[in-house]
Amino acid sequence: MFPDGSISALHIFGKCCVRKYSTNHTILQSTVMAKLQGFEFWRKTLKEARFVVAPMVDQSELAWRLLSRRHGAQLCYTPMLHAQVFVRDANYRRENLYNEVCEEDRPLITQFCANDPEVFLQASLLAQDYCDAIDLNLGCPQMIAKRGHYGVFLQDEWELLEKMVRLAHEKLSVPITCKIRVFKELERTVRYAQMLEKAGCQLLTVHGRTKEQKGASTGIANWEHIREVRKAVNIPVFANGNIHHLSDVERCIQETGVQGVMSAEGNLHNPALFKGCSPPIWEMAEEYLDVVKQHPPCTLSYVRAHLFKLWHHTLQIHQDLREELAKVKTIEGMAGVSKQLRLRCQEEIAKGKDAEEKEGSLPFPHWICQPYVRPAPKEPDGEGKLKISEGKKAVCQKRALEDFDAVTDTLSKNKQKKRSRNPHKNFSPEHKPKYIKCEQCGNPKGNKCVFNLCRGCCKKKAFKEVADCPSHGLRFKTRAEKLKAEEEEKKASAAETDASTALQKQPKARLPL
Repeated sequence: MFPDGSISALHIFGKCCVRKYSTNHTILQSTVMAKLQGFEFWRKTLKEARFVVAPMVDQSELAWRLLSRRHGAQLCYTPMLHAQVFVRDANYRRENLYNEVCEEDRPLITQFCANDPEVFLQASLLAQDYCDAIDLNLGCPQMIAKRGHYGVFLQDEWELLEKMVRLAHEKLSVPITCKIRVFKELERTVRYAQMLEKAGCQLLTVHGRTKEQKGASTGIANWEHIREVRKAVNIPVFANGNIHHLSDVERCIQETGVQGVMSAEGNLHNPALFKGCSPPIWEMAEEYLDVVKQHPPCTLSYVRAHLFKLWHHTLQIHQDLREELAKVKTIEGMAGVSKQLRLRCQEEIAKGKDAEEKEGSLPFPHWICQPYVRPAPKEPDGEGKLKISEGKKAVCQKRALEDFDAVTDTLSKNKQKKRSRNPHKNFSPEHKPKYIKCEQCGNPKGNKCVFNLCRGCCKKKAFKEVADCPSHGLRFKTRAEKLKAEEEEKKASAAETDASTALQKQPKARLPL
């Protein structure tokens, strides 16, 4: 189905007859072809892809996918899309998939999060003409996934997952794939993968971390689980986790036997990861901004997030430009900040600081694309408390002293933003205006309310008593009087009309001859 609601293809079981749409939307599947499965799908449709860009919320958009493909990526995923929103919202479909159809952006897999078989199927049917496969997200560990009951939080509901995958496999004209996380137990992970394969999954991506490994507790991905899954199933397997350099990709394939390797954070910090090189950051940033301009529109927050990732190490040094990048509101403004960062880095190179930079904790100077390695999870001490390094203790003490010397009440980030907009704004509790409470609910009452109530309570009372309250802009009495006057006027005009009609119907008197 296209953005205007028209049907784009005649779907037959196992086949799809596809036509070109009359506008800029062109469907890039072959005219008539049987649905490929397993290794045949990986060889023919995905062209034996080994280097894969992961689905990343708000980060694997069209412009970034095209940049990654220029630098070695062979397969890309869309950002994770919400199946229920995709079904009900035509604008969401256009903005996140339909408007991103591009001939160079293939092969492409569209990923959905879902927890209802029918909704997942409907969303997949709407998306299948725009991609080469549909992926079910069973790996997202974030709190929003827990609240929405999707992603990795479905990994214990095997009956539901089997139904979702089987229904999609039977009804779709493109293959169904899955992305999962591992369990702590190796045997359970293997049985989980086999269940999905039996239900109809044609390609499996295994992230070698558990549900609990996220944020500060991310830790190291377990390739042993991935290797055992690969041995246990008869479909292609992609590995995900611990990928920072091309050498990691090659080592992962050798150790696990997988068909391909997926990268997320490594790709965000170095889009040329699959090419095996680490270019200067400004080259990647400028090329990305050029792609954004060639394929509008691109959401501003996506572009900003990519520049923050690319310039991550440099922005730790040039904090003033970090703040400026956070404030600019246009693509041109972001390009200007990126240019300033480039000039500063080139000045450092001219002064011979690149040799000094190599001696630091980073493997390359900060202006070179390189991965961000998360610090290892903190280990609890004997009392069960997290250990804090001496350096961090010193920083904390210094910050406490600074805060004590400067101001006793620190402001939140939200209040600091308000202060930057209005330097004279005072957040002291003593200077807050004192409000008289509403007699009914305790909220601040209107200063000139005729009932001495807040607006909500005043509205209820004024409606019930058919009264006015000019302070809150309520005109129930005035409107009632106006309606009454209009009705009386209508009755009067109707009476006049009836009288004139009666006069016209009376016989005219004849004069004597």
